[in-house]
Order: sequence, then C-alpha cells, then structure tokens
Amino acid sequence: MMECQPLHGGQLRPIADRFGVPISELLDFSANINPDGPPTAVLSGLRASLDDPSILTNYPDLNEVELRRSLAHYVGVPSRSIAVANGFVPLLDAALRALSVHNCLVPVPAFVEYRRTLERSRVEMIPHILNSGFDFNCDPSDLFAGSCDAILMANPQNPSGVLFSREKVCRIVSLASKRSINVFLDEAFVDYSPENSLASEVDRFPNLIVFRSVTKFFGMAGLRVAYAVARPDVCERVRESIPPWSVTTLASLAVELALQDETYRRRAITINSERRDRMQTAIRRLGIHVYPSVANFLLLRLPGSVDSGQLWERLILKHHIVLRLCSNYEGLEDGHLRAAVLADGENERLVNALRRELEMPQ
Repeated sequence: MMECQPLHGGQLRPIADRFGVPISELLDFSANINPDGPPTAVLSGLRASLDDPSILTNYPDLNEVELRRSLAHYVGVPSRSIAVANGFVPLLDAALRALSVHNCLVPVPAFVEYRRTLERSRVEMIPHILNSGFDFNCDPSDLFAGSCDAILMANPQNPSGVLFSREKVCRIVSLASKRSINVFLDEAFVDYSPENSLASEVDRFPNLIVFRSVTKFFGMAGLRVAYAVARPDVCERVRESIPPWSVTTLASLAVELALQDETYRRRAITINSERRDRMQTAIRRLGIHVYPSVANFLLLRLPGSVDSGQLWERLILKHHIVLRLCSNYEGLEDGHLRAAVLADGENERLVNALRRELEMPQ
C-alpha cells in the first residue's frame, strides 16, 4: 500500500490506477486548493486574452514588471523586493544558491519538498522535531540549540495548519539575526490569516526571505506562480539564480487579475473559516483529534486502534474519497491523515464516510 502513496496531494492518476477507480469518481481532499475556484475575472480575462494571438506568440516579459508590481502592491513592498518563479521549489533553490547556505534547520513535520530541495542543493538539513502533543508549538529559543546558517519554516505549518503568532515569528527572526542566520519563511497559506504575514517586514529584518503562493488561495494551482519577498539587494541575487521566463504570460495575467479582486479575498477567508469550523467540530465528535488549523486543511490524529493506512485505502475503495496519508512526513508519528476543507456537502460526505468506517452511531 505504501508504495502507491503519491509524494504530494492532488495526484489522483496513480491512485485511480492502483485502486481501479475512475478519476472522475474520486473526491479529492488531498490537495489544499480553494474549492470555489478562481475569481470570475480570471476566467473571463484569460478567455478574452486568447483572442489576440500575440499572447501565445510573444515571449513573456523577461523582467515580469507588471506581475512584480501587482504582487508588490498586494503585500505592501517595493517591486524591487519581489522575485517570482513557477512555484515555491525553484524560488527556494535560487535562494539557497544566492545566500550560499550550507546547514539549514527545519522544524518538522514539514512540507516534504524541503528536504528534497535542500539535498539537491547539497545543503545539510538539521531536523528539529515539533511535539504534536503540544500542537507543534515551541519556544523560539529552542531552535538555536545547534549550529546552522539558515532556518526554513512554514507559518501556517504544513501539514498541521497550526499558526505561530506574528510576535513569535518576529522573535525567531530577531534571534536568528543576532546569530547571522537567514530565515526562509514559507507563507504558502498565510492568505487565510493575512495579518500574521511578515512579508511587509523584510526591510526591518535583513536576514528574512518570505515565500508565498498565489495559486492555492485563488484556486488555480494549474498555473504555477509563487513569489519571494526580501530586501531589494537580496531579491536581486535570488532573481539572478532563477532561470529566465519561468512564469508564462497567461499565468502572469491570471495572477494580476486575481490580486485585484478584494471581494473574493475577503469572502474566501470568511467562508473557509466557517466551513473549517463546522468540519472540525463534526470530525472531533467522531473521537478524532483535530489540530487547531487556521489554513484550508485539517490534520487528523486517529485513535490508537485505527490503522491510518488501512483507513486511507478503505475510504478510496468504498467511498471514493482521497485524503492525504501523512506517513511520509518526517517527524510525524503514525496515525495521521490530512483533509482539505471543501464545500459543506463534500465535507459532510467525508464525515459520514469516517463515521461508517469507525462504526460510530449517528
């Protein structure tokens, strides 16, 4: 069973092939994408743009001027403080090269691509295990017990969705600065709690690089766009390490249109919070521990008598529901599954399936 587990969420093809279930019949809780899809202006804008053949025949803007300007306005920094690429991994890879990182501390559990990217860049990863019994929290000073020249961490965390307060992250960055340690802060899901972002603080902290995603929150993961925020001199070094034309013209246009829709942003935050709270309450009633997430997903810790791998399989085979099996998250003990927050009807379908598999009464 473990051999067929995809490395990431949202990879339904290998699951469909392994279990003999058509992709169209699978309900995907494994990918943390806004279930309501992109703003309507994105879809209409992309359709209209295709009436002009030059949108495809011309090269993308090598300097991504308009895209960087839109992102800079969105987070409140100068355009010179923005670097963009077709996803988080190329940005992290570029930052590691630009800053000549050799030893990087990573609080775990964490996104599985952290270790893979560090190893490709020949950077030693130093895992710092966060205690799930304390909801993956820690004292900032605990992160500096050993020796490293960088810290890579997420806020909110993945896979838990747990958020460190803005004050706590500032404390970590400040302590790191005194030790000449760079902090790589992955804020892929901070759009659901934007007041806790440190993206606008990069001038205050010269050792800070913030990474953010556009496509998860705005429901367009098929268009790969992520960005880094740092002081202009640092950002210039990062941009020089990114291959040219890494973001397509259509992806740039989609992001620029999405960022303009403030109503969409406010609604996405509100409706996700409401759905997540209802889903969390219903799952907890089944005797499943749910960690306090602020993101658009929940990490579930099953009762000790339940085998997470077997339950994951049964949900696919009997209910055509795909959760994220978390057995490949470093530093996370067995017995965890992650579920994205979808629309209420789909969330109820998951709760009912869990109830049946755990043989809980209505």
